[in-house]
Amino acid sequence: MKLLRVGEAGQERPAALDARGRLVDLSGLVAEIDGGFLAGAGIQAARAAVAGGELPLVADTSLRIGAPIARPGKIVCVGLNYSDHAAETGAQLPAEPILFMKAPNTVVGPNDQVLIPRGSVKTDWEVELAVVIGRTARYVDSPAQAMACVAGYAVSNDLSEREFQLERGGQWDKGKSCETFNPLGPWLVTADEVPDPQQLGLRLTVNGHRRQDGHTRNMVFGVAEVVRYVSQFMVLEPGDVINTGTPAGVALGMPEPKPYLRAGDVIEVEIDGLGRQRQTVGAA
Repeated sequence: MKLLRVGEAGQERPAALDARGRLVDLSGLVAEIDGGFLAGAGIQAARAAVAGGELPLVADTSLRIGAPIARPGKIVCVGLNYSDHAAETGAQLPAEPILFMKAPNTVVGPNDQVLIPRGSVKTDWEVELAVVIGRTARYVDSPAQAMACVAGYAVSNDLSEREFQLERGGQWDKGKSCETFNPLGPWLVTADEVPDPQQLGLRLTVNGHRRQDGHTRNMVFGVAEVVRYVSQFMVLEPGDVINTGTPAGVALGMPEPKPYLRAGDVIEVEIDGLGRQRQTVGAA
């Protein structure tokens, strides 16, 4: 099932795509697509209602698409989780997942404008598979238990300001949590439609030039292990998001002069089966 939220920022309403690709209005059935929706029987109820044809269609299909999850409780990110990305940055493969946090208010819609922070000269892109948590994960023991905690998947662009991240104090969060730095969506694709998250191609272009062309099979730590591992250090709750890392092709790994993002650039991001994003870059 493909779930999404449509409408102006702060006024989104829940929706879904039916089997014919039509936009179905879920607002008469559920108030919001959030942790409460995922933790209960929200997905099952929405699936049954959409399949039964009992819900109205969204009349205006030109509505803005918001992030498919209403403000996650937290965003956990995994660094250097693709072997080719670690190689391009000159880093050794990590023995354990490298974790950092991203502020929840970085999340915007998949086609919303991305803003270059004030003083930035090294704003970078990162296509990533986002994992959306559907049930509480605490000290998970096995891969099967980990995957049972996954509600679904989405496309994420984990934007990064590399100077803020690497040269301004030695910790990553400040280079990851700038305004608009996590376009998410267009859809939350439920886990039943993604039988193997390690079999997905990821691609990103800037101004029509292919920058990233990777595959989730090249993750150092796969989705199941990432969820299991994170749950040993913090409680994952329904609606939380995990950004699982990026493949090679970021500006940081390119020769000088590195093509960091500038106002006017256009970023296009896609993952097999999960949809496509398009952002225009502006200045904060």
